[in-house]
Amino acid sequence: MGRAFVVRQSSMIKTANAKTKINSKYGKEIYVAAKNGEPDPEVNQTLRRLIEKAKKDQVPAHVIEKAIEKAAGGAGEDYSVARYEGYGPGNCMVIVDCLTDNPNRTIKDVRLPFTKTDSKIGTPGCVAHMFDHYAVLGFAGDDDEVVLDALMMADVDVSDVEAEDGKISVFAPPTEYFKAKTALEGAFEGINFEVDEITFIPQVNIEIEDEDVIANFDKFINMLEDCDDVQNIYHNAIVKN
Repeated sequence: MGRAFVVRQSSMIKTANAKTKINSKYGKEIYVAAKNGEPDPEVNQTLRRLIEKAKKDQVPAHVIEKAIEKAAGGAGEDYSVARYEGYGPGNCMVIVDCLTDNPNRTIKDVRLPFTKTDSKIGTPGCVAHMFDHYAVLGFAGDDDEVVLDALMMADVDVSDVEAEDGKISVFAPPTEYFKAKTALEGAFEGINFEVDEITFIPQVNIEIEDEDVIANFDKFINMLEDCDDVQNIYHNAIVKN
């Protein structure tokens, strides 16, 4: 693909409020995964992935345990997935994934950042076709051929393997996430995944250089992150500071 992977998961300032937001985000995702499947991470692969990711982001054990117990008890809210797409500041393309128990509230909350930054929320599918949905695993290394051989030996349907600046990036369909990760862990003892995501990667990027547009873009992202129902934000903007 001739493309270096850049993690675009929106970074959050590490304040107490931001930490609370992160804990709430994972708690909701873990609850939904446990409620929609088995509340046992040994048999529920989606739940296991979320727990591993949450621990890596230093989410307290009691937050994880409480979410699973709540799901196992059959109590709690009924969340549904909601995805919104549109064009943000600088005409960048944006995908906003939410978990909601009140779609009317969520669309109102998500629409506000678009309105306040002269952006445009669009119809479903208006920008998603310009993103690739991948499982991405990144780790230290420089021999992509060895990595590709290991994945092929394990019969992983890998989409691409890239080596750049001492880093290996593996791209695979989301359905191949666990198979790819297991194959890499088996082939390379002690492997440490610096990137471990199922994410949307833009096919084309747009550079934002104008200071006013950058300020508007930062406002846009911050407002979206402040929405309680927003779980993930994907975009194709590269901010040139």
